[in-house]
Amino acid sequence: MKWLRAVEVLAWTVGAALLVTYGAARSWYAYGRDQGIASFQALRAHSNPVDMSAWSRERIARYRAVQGTDAVPAAVLRIPSLKLVVPVFEGTSEDNLNRGAGRIEGTAPIGNTGNIGIAAHRDGFFRVLKDVHVGDQLVLERLDARDTYRIVATHIVDPSDVSVLSGTDTPSVTLVTCYPFYFVGSAPRRFIVRAEKTPAGEMPAGVERRVAVREETISDDGDKSASRPVRD
Repeated sequence: MKWLRAVEVLAWTVGAALLVTYGAARSWYAYGRDQGIASFQALRAHSNPVDMSAWSRERIARYRAVQGTDAVPAAVLRIPSLKLVVPVFEGTSEDNLNRGAGRIEGTAPIGNTGNIGIAAHRDGFFRVLKDVHVGDQLVLERLDARDTYRIVATHIVDPSDVSVLSGTDTPSVTLVTCYPFYFVGSAPRRFIVRAEKTPAGEMPAGVERRVAVREETISDDGDKSASRPVRD
C-alpha cells in the first residue's frame, strides 16, 4: 500500500507546515504588539513630563496608582498651545480615565471618518481645557499616522445632551469633560470642545481666536480659585 504511505507522509507534511505557519504568525503578532508598545513608550518618553500642578490630589494619586500596568493607548492626543499630551485608550473605564483619556464608546473609531468622542477627567489631564482657544491645533498621533484638527467651538451642556457626540460628515474630534473645572463634588454640567480636520496650516472658516466665559468657584481641593476662562 505505497499510496497509503504517501498519503500519510503528505498529511504529516501538511500538518507540520500548518504548525510552523501558526507559530510564525504568533511570533509576528507578538513582535508587532511589542513594537507597538515600544513605539508608544518611546513617544511618551520624548514628551514633556506630565504637568500635574493644577490636578486635584485625588487625581494625582489615582494616576500614579495605575502606572506600570499593561495598557496600550490607541493614540496620543496633543494640544500644543496648552502643552497637553495625553494617551487615549479604547473605552472610558475608570482605569482608562485614571491613565489618561478614553475614546467614548459608540463614537467613530480613531483613524476613521466621523465624530471621535474623547473623555477625560476635569481635575486631571483635561483641566487645561479651561484655557483652550478656538483656532488652536489638536493632533491625534497613531502608530501609523498623524491627524491634525483645528478647534472650531467650545460650549457647555447638560449631561443628558448627547447630541454633541452625534455622527458628522466632517472628520471631527469632540472632547468631553465635567464642568465647572473647579467644583466640590460631582460637577453638574459638561464642557465640550469640538475640532474639525483641516488641511495643514489652514484655519476653519470664520474662526476667531478667543477664550470663553469666566468661572469662579471653590476648587475640588477646597481652595478658592481665580477667575478662569471658559465659554458658554
